[in-house]
Amino acid sequence: MDAEFNGTYITLGGYVGVDKYGYLYFVILLALYLLILCTNLTIIYVICIHRNLHEPMYIFIAALSVNSILFSTTIYPKLFIDVLSQRQIISHSACMFQSFMFYSLTGSDFLLLSAMAYDRYVSICKPLQYPTIMGRITVTVLLALAWFIPALEVAVAIAINSKQKLCDFTTDGIFCNNKLFKLYCVQSTVLNVYGLIFIVNAAVIPVIFILFTYIKIFIITYHSCVEVRKKATETCLPHLMVLIFCLFLSVFDAISARLDSDLLKSVNLIMSLQIVVYGPLFNPILYGVKMKEISKHIKRLLCQTMTKSI
Repeated sequence: MDAEFNGTYITLGGYVGVDKYGYLYFVILLALYLLILCTNLTIIYVICIHRNLHEPMYIFIAALSVNSILFSTTIYPKLFIDVLSQRQIISHSACMFQSFMFYSLTGSDFLLLSAMAYDRYVSICKPLQYPTIMGRITVTVLLALAWFIPALEVAVAIAINSKQKLCDFTTDGIFCNNKLFKLYCVQSTVLNVYGLIFIVNAAVIPVIFILFTYIKIFIITYHSCVEVRKKATETCLPHLMVLIFCLFLSVFDAISARLDSDLLKSVNLIMSLQIVVYGPLFNPILYGVKMKEISKHIKRLLCQTMTKSI
């Protein structure tokens, strides 16, 4: 590539065996993307059409599915193109946009899980005040903040990055994440400090809040009747599992950004795929299986679909 081309485009050098297995990669990725779309759209559809699911907890679950669809649609179409192309490249502006969507939606997931933890706390520990506290306005505000705050914080980081000069034009990833920061000529101290603040705001504080909330829930329900403990376990356990998985994928992202050796290229690719596959796919499958009301409606929907097809 000449200097002018390099000044606009970035090479995604994290692919392994694309020349030999490009069509196989394409089929697998397409199947995964369609599965992600189907599972998440099913969750959204079931929650939208059934009035008994028009409760804050299910609305937040639907919002998580919306995030999964947006996240996947930001990543997968570019993967389709790359595995079928001789050169895996992306424009700098498109790379910045992909990075923006990646981190703003990840931060949004943590805030949505925080809102769900608060909803469960009010529902289980303050049932008489629940309709007043978790009204439509409260839910709308929590949803707006969960999407707006991470987007604003990431937009500031992107604005700072846009002023940096690129000295390298090849990243060892398959999509644009924090590996992009290594391509700049000078590592900005301001950006490093701001990145740390973002991590604290987007992940550390929500996780501490969620753990604190669920600890209080389990302490209170421990001294309650069996029925209350059962309700708390059924509704809180799936959320905790999703939280653990989000943390796991975030750690994966942080670790993969520091794997530079060519010897670890295959490991890097596998870790990157874990991030873009399991996150969007894990949430709807977990909620579809573990949440009794959602599971019941999905089974009914599947039975109706099979009956009509027969």
